[in-house]
Amino acid sequence: MDRTEPRLIPAVEHGVATVVIANPAKRNAMTPAMWRSLPELLEGLAADPSVRVLVLTGAGDTFCAGADISTLRAGADTAQDLAVAAEEALAAFPRPTLAAVRGYCVGGGSQLAAACDLRFAEEGASFGVTPAKLGIVYPSSSTRRLVSLVGPATAKHLLFSGELIGTERALRTGLADEVLPAGGLDKRVEEYVRVLASRSLLTQAAAKEFAAGRTDRDAHWAGEARGSGDTAEGVTAFLERRTPRFTYPAG
Repeated sequence: MDRTEPRLIPAVEHGVATVVIANPAKRNAMTPAMWRSLPELLEGLAADPSVRVLVLTGAGDTFCAGADISTLRAGADTAQDLAVAAEEALAAFPRPTLAAVRGYCVGGGSQLAAACDLRFAEEGASFGVTPAKLGIVYPSSSTRRLVSLVGPATAKHLLFSGELIGTERALRTGLADEVLPAGGLDKRVEEYVRVLASRSLLTQAAAKEFAAGRTDRDAHWAGEARGSGDTAEGVTAFLERRTPRFTYPAG
């Protein structure tokens, strides 16, 4: 494959799956092929029992400048459907997900970042939701997700104006969870995902569902907890002052 060809680059190391958005000629804009490939890529990573955490980031000094605008001439509705499918697949990923953001996180880039569980950004990053600049109706599911993160007023500001906001406002409004000084993002992400990978996936998976609004799975997760051994291991490890060895899901 030509290394300059727009693509998503996956890698798995020490329980951490990293997906890099790579289209450097267009600030890592997502092409239709890239949108199409993301759900299948995520499905494969979700099936890998060694994967405990997923990090989404961009190649170089930009996260993602959105959809490749030149592809919208073929039909904005089709492009939007692809983006929503990719966003929903990312939101449904069964392990913790983190967007590591530097530079531009705009349009479809913000859509993907919002679908992650957490967003860490480097100072100087810019966030924007820009359909009003193109006369595009932002999807209802994406709008609801944005509102749940930043609240109705900030969501309306972003959607109505298409203006970019910096990391200070992103942090204040909930669009970013942490802001790191220049040069500090990679180290912080590496440290944090190592912590996540060491914790109970049972706890994380249940919390992820409940935080998303599921109200019909209490009995399911109670049963999973009884059969997992994670609780007994966690308590024993605490009393023995050692690092727990969580095994959920077994096999």
